[in-house]
Amino acid sequence: MGEPHRVGIVGLGVISAQYLDTLLPREDIQVVAVADLDFERASAVADLVSGAKAVTVAELISSEDVEIVLNLTTPGAHAEIALGAIAAGKDVYGEKPLAAAFADATRIVEQADVIGVRLGCAPDTVLGTGVQTARAVIDGGTIGRPLAASAVFASPGHEHWHPNPDFYYQPGGGPLLDMGPYYVAALVHLLGPVTAVVGAGSRLRGERTIATGPRAGERVGVEVDSHVTGLLEHEGGVLSTITTTFDSVATRAGSIEVHGEFASLSVPDPNQFSGAVGVYRLGASAWEPVEPSAGLINGSRGVGLLDLLATPRGHDSRTSGRFALHALEVMTALLESAQTGHRVTLKTTVSRPPIMPLSSA
Repeated sequence: MGEPHRVGIVGLGVISAQYLDTLLPREDIQVVAVADLDFERASAVADLVSGAKAVTVAELISSEDVEIVLNLTTPGAHAEIALGAIAAGKDVYGEKPLAAAFADATRIVEQADVIGVRLGCAPDTVLGTGVQTARAVIDGGTIGRPLAASAVFASPGHEHWHPNPDFYYQPGGGPLLDMGPYYVAALVHLLGPVTAVVGAGSRLRGERTIATGPRAGERVGVEVDSHVTGLLEHEGGVLSTITTTFDSVATRAGSIEVHGEFASLSVPDPNQFSGAVGVYRLGASAWEPVEPSAGLINGSRGVGLLDLLATPRGHDSRTSGRFALHALEVMTALLESAQTGHRVTLKTTVSRPPIMPLSSA
């Protein structure tokens, strides 16, 4: 094995701990630098990571020691960090979405192509046994020709548990851009790219009250729709419906269901790497469990970065920037349709990534 890939991490919020749990045990990865707007937070992380230095964001991006930038900042900063890293000749892997705005995400993909660096983006949960086994069921013909699908994320809102939920209710936030990437990515892996969408949105209230932490009782303004629903037209004719909401107390709806001519398929929560896959065959009397047959066993945040680094240059990884751009356009087009009342035809498309063989993460 050659020299380890030298990674610099920008943004050390809650999600960074999961990435570190994945990356630090690996001999082919070395975290050499960490940066955060809160320098004390960066210093605390650096103290726990052997060989890592706490630096400023500018120092990390320009550092010759850093080969790939792991961008774990909030969505509003994704474009600035990614474009800066690409301009410095770094590979980039970022948290979802690729950017808060489709135009910025397009620039990121274009600049990565111009400079010749690798670009990847979460979610990588789609590489786990849950979504990948469901895809193997579809590809194997068990349900016959897919006809329709439904995807549902329902929650009463992040202010009930998050001590600083502000950005979830600001432009670039909302249930679709926050949680939709998991569901849209899964639908594209399962059923192929989307060609057009129709969307609608609403908001339950103009303010949210923080329930926990030092700011408990403080009110946060709601600047985006907190309930978004839509219809996705997939290449090949499959129709998917998607609902993402911060306005629901609870639901019994399945996370994702795919309906075909011979059977219906139950797909587990795409925000998790694993989960129960089930098939209900025409004429049967119960759901039939499906044993894992594809995907990463014991997957965790960061495996998308590992897949990117294992993919030859000039080829897209399973969680490529191009894939993330298409998923983002699906979501921003839904929001555009919700505002205008018009069906929106998409400009981007992607191929379904190669299925992930059943293997240990």
